[in-house]
Amino acid sequence: MKKVIFILIVNLISNFSIFAQEIKPKRSQEPQKPYPYYSEDVIFENKQAGINLAGTLTLPQKDGVFPTVILISGSGPQNRDEELAGHKPFLVISDYLTKNGIAVLRFDDRGTALSEGDFNKATSVDLATDVESAIAYLKTRKEINSQKIGLIGHSEGGLIAPMVAADSKDVAFIIMLAGPGIPGDKILLIQQRRIAQVSGTSRNEIKETERMNRKIFDLIKTNTDTSSLKADLRANLELFLSQNPTFKITDGMTKEEFIDLQIKTYDTPWMRYFIKYDPVPTLEKVKIPVLVLNGGKDLQITPKENLRAIKKAFRKAKNKNVTIKKLPDLNHLFQKSDTGLPNEYPLIEQTYSPVMLEEVLNWLKLQIK
Repeated sequence: MKKVIFILIVNLISNFSIFAQEIKPKRSQEPQKPYPYYSEDVIFENKQAGINLAGTLTLPQKDGVFPTVILISGSGPQNRDEELAGHKPFLVISDYLTKNGIAVLRFDDRGTALSEGDFNKATSVDLATDVESAIAYLKTRKEINSQKIGLIGHSEGGLIAPMVAADSKDVAFIIMLAGPGIPGDKILLIQQRRIAQVSGTSRNEIKETERMNRKIFDLIKTNTDTSSLKADLRANLELFLSQNPTFKITDGMTKEEFIDLQIKTYDTPWMRYFIKYDPVPTLEKVKIPVLVLNGGKDLQITPKENLRAIKKAFRKAKNKNVTIKKLPDLNHLFQKSDTGLPNEYPLIEQTYSPVMLEEVLNWLKLQIK
């Protein structure tokens, strides 16, 4: 990744299927059937959106009453296993927690796999209503302890979990795995800079690309008219390319195709909302127990800036039941990593570091005892 283009991992967890197409490495942590617990495919309704969502509920045993967590995936359309880069992180953590006495509900994002709806028209606020619907569904199940329903959100899921918790009395606790603490435009600028630096991109290239991205983000934050925004984005991208003739466009693309792709990427409901959204006011409303974990080598939700903002927000909220930890050597997916770069994700055998899994389980045990 010697050249930094505008699409810069614009999703908190991008679609890394391109890395995994010809890579079928060993995934030693993935569970194999038959599972030593009860697993049931379920469907529940988001009445507000008028859609049905499909997922899997795993219970330590078929009979009993159990504390439960709902898994919330990162950005981009994800299936119930949060499948990406040849990994199935949510399958692994569901298996781990269920074996340790905790029920888990994971579900396909709207418009993905077996869930209904249109993901491309959804913002984080819309996705939060899907989580609220999952809570409502769990409360109808006799096997679920309705006083011990928690949320585990990864990346954008770590943004959505506080949204739901701030407005619901039915959430007992939340876990933010690489969740954001700063506004979206700042996340993307830092993300671009850190990935470029670790990739060996020249300082001048980083500076020029960041300057262009700042301009794009400012346009998105100030422009509410879609047609006008598209025209402004096109004009600025054309100007950038004319002023930077050595900039390398993705292989096989014409300049027009490249510009069209950037506009398509940035001019979406999700991206416009994310760039403008500041998670701090929501975090300041969260009063329930919270665990916040970040990988020390996370280049997408960088620990320094995000953990500092999260800590400050919870201090202002006077929430005293907050645990915040940076886990050394782990990347955005909580794998032990050499560089933290996204192109390592599919190459690493490990799906989740045992250190992260133990941190999650030990903290959960304190909340459900």
